[in-house]
Amino acid sequence: MDIDALVDAFLLELRTGRRLSPNTLEAYGADLRRFAEFLHSNSISPERFRRVDFLKFLSSLERRRKPAKPEREGGAGKGGGGKLSSRSLARTVSSLRSFFRFAAREGFLPFSPISEVRSPRIGRPLPKYLTVTEVERLLDAPDRRTPEGMRDRAMLMLMYAAGLRASEVVFLRMENVDANAGFLRVLGKGGKERVVPVAETALDALREYVKDWRPRFVGKKATNALFLSRLGRQITRQTLWNRIAHWARESGISAKISPHTLRHSFAGHLLAGGADLRAVQAMLGHADISTTQIYTHVTPERLREVHRKHHPRG
Repeated sequence: MDIDALVDAFLLELRTGRRLSPNTLEAYGADLRRFAEFLHSNSISPERFRRVDFLKFLSSLERRRKPAKPEREGGAGKGGGGKLSSRSLARTVSSLRSFFRFAAREGFLPFSPISEVRSPRIGRPLPKYLTVTEVERLLDAPDRRTPEGMRDRAMLMLMYAAGLRASEVVFLRMENVDANAGFLRVLGKGGKERVVPVAETALDALREYVKDWRPRFVGKKATNALFLSRLGRQITRQTLWNRIAHWARESGISAKISPHTLRHSFAGHLLAGGADLRAVQAMLGHADISTTQIYTHVTPERLREVHRKHHPRG
């Protein structure tokens, strides 16, 4: 079977059978397109592909590798000639193992040539987070005199109050918000829904946006998307990234931050304040508590507080 047709069949299976997020599907597609290019350039058919060819493919990727650094949520590396991080390299190995398992299971290939290959282990970087003071400055930065400013203020406060992923913010609908009960219904990874409590201050900002400012974005369009662009459409991930970066600069935060920085800050600040790890896991929507445990690092603010309270000369 032609490699391109086999890749298309696998991606169709992922899209229809496993309910993966668009970003994860994009990542699989980028990995497999690189692999297909390698087979084409070396005149290797899927049936003739062996472990020695796999090592050659990894070597070609390794030559393009750069030092590891955290990627955007979802891990969707772009295809083409860009350099690969060690995290992307490990993800590519995992993608190909899944691809060949599928091909063997469905009878396209007699067996997986890399069934014994394990994904390389990589160090997990500590999440970047803001201090409480930096968060307060960021939340106060949006201009309350403009529709965009009030929309952004509501978005930022909601992200920090509920620990939302970028995609979860973008796809929020009006019916997902129960302001009276103080909860959000969030559609997370894999289409899994969770209920997240929201602080009253964030709900107040959201109520003000929905009542007084969202109608200015809607115009004559009919949409139930919560956060809208100037054209009255659901905001994009890129818009969300750009607005957060803009208000970070306005608030004097020099470090580059992303939507996930607010999610990291949400989790880190809860745990530093004594929140239960299992509760934070549920609010973040993590399937495995080991993912949540990365946030258990002690913040400098917490260290200073403990030292001040308990050291004899604090």
